Amino acid sequence: MKQGRILVVDDEEIARRNLSHVLEREGYRVDCAQDGAAALALLAEGEYQLVLTDLRMPGIDGLELLRQTKRRWPGTEVVMITAHANASSAVEAMTAGAFYYVEKPFRLPDVRKIVGEAIQKAMLRRENASLKAALDQATAAPRIISGNPDMLAVLGTADGVAATDCGVLIAGESGTGREALARHIHEKSGRSGVFVVVNCGAPSEEALAAELFGHDGAPGAIEAAAGGTLFLDEAAALPATLQPRLLRLVQDGEFVHQGGGPTQKADVRIVSASAQDLAALAEQGVFRQDLYFRLAVVTLTLPPLRKRRGDIPLLAMHFLTRAAQRMGKPVSEIAPEAFDRLLAYGFPGNLRELESIIERGVALAGGHALTADLLPATLGAPADAAAGEAPAIKTLEDLEREHILKALEHTGGNRALAAQLLGIDRVSLWRKLRRYSEEI
Repeated sequence: MKQGRILVVDDEEIARRNLSHVLEREGYRVDCAQDGAAALALLAEGEYQLVLTDLRMPGIDGLELLRQTKRRWPGTEVVMITAHANASSAVEAMTAGAFYYVEKPFRLPDVRKIVGEAIQKAMLRRENASLKAALDQATAAPRIISGNPDMLAVLGTADGVAATDCGVLIAGESGTGREALARHIHEKSGRSGVFVVVNCGAPSEEALAAELFGHDGAPGAIEAAAGGTLFLDEAAALPATLQPRLLRLVQDGEFVHQGGGPTQKADVRIVSASAQDLAALAEQGVFRQDLYFRLAVVTLTLPPLRKRRGDIPLLAMHFLTRAAQRMGKPVSEIAPEAFDRLLAYGFPGNLRELESIIERGVALAGGHALTADLLPATLGAPADAAAGEAPAIKTLEDLEREHILKALEHTGGNRALAAQLLGIDRVSLWRKLRRYSEEI
């Protein structure tokens, strides 16, 4: 069944029955009302993407139904159908917000086309609202944003083990969001304590030991994270002399302050992360195997950004919105040429590099758009034609088609993001894609 729910309103039963039959055969969910009052009652009970209404009806006529629908349910499209068409009523209907004005008798192919476009517009509006809400939420509270199947699988596993006490190792390149995932696990865990970060690549072994276990009466990170989560970043850098002490903490829930003293009890959940292959280091004897097995009861591997290119538009817009709000600048969009360069880049620094690039562009922007000239030169530019070769001249239609298909490829087939990247609405994109399919 197609997405979309339609309300057919007509005081003639045969007209209602015929139109609803045609639309149901197209796969839509269809309800009927015999007048404007009944239609408003149905609209108040459930969400409809489209209302198909006759113009002349007793009581609340089609124009009044149109006005009330657009005022109370602005996301619902309205198509006016009438056997008494005239220029005055057509202008009045379109001014009041009608999607289309259809004159009886009508051709069924025309109605199918109009209904399809109206449903697409309504669905696009809802999708844009959802996207904006997601971006607003992401701006207000840091969260992991992705539509990538591999990333979503990682998040699903993380959610499944969050409420347990088992050790979680987060593997992935620098900048892939390891700490963000660790915070996500902590927030989902239900633990009452706080989230504490310790980077195991501290300048010295002594400094790391004091930071972890405490020293001279001063509490360390283990005590600070009591009842919460201790995140050990770059766990592969943990010195060999401290590994037995951490094993005791993970295995028995006990530790001793740096410099000695009585044994302390600890209630803390350990989540660790490493850009290096900790399993290989344990196999080589560089890292204690027994500690590795305790830390990596569950291993979550974050894919690099170059393997989740479909996330780049949404992540870029998230970083743009956040940076613009923080800097108080009116930058609200990314130009298509800039998107092209972002999507073609390899991002060795992953999300951290993307965020830095977007922040730089927002800082330099003088208008409402982040344009390609505001991106670092290291991103490169589209390859020039080979020297001495005269490129074949393509038609504008061919170029448009290639550009649209390229945008869909870069967004992993997500039409809403592709339309945003291209600077067109989804209805227009849908029309073009349908034309391409007809030409094949």
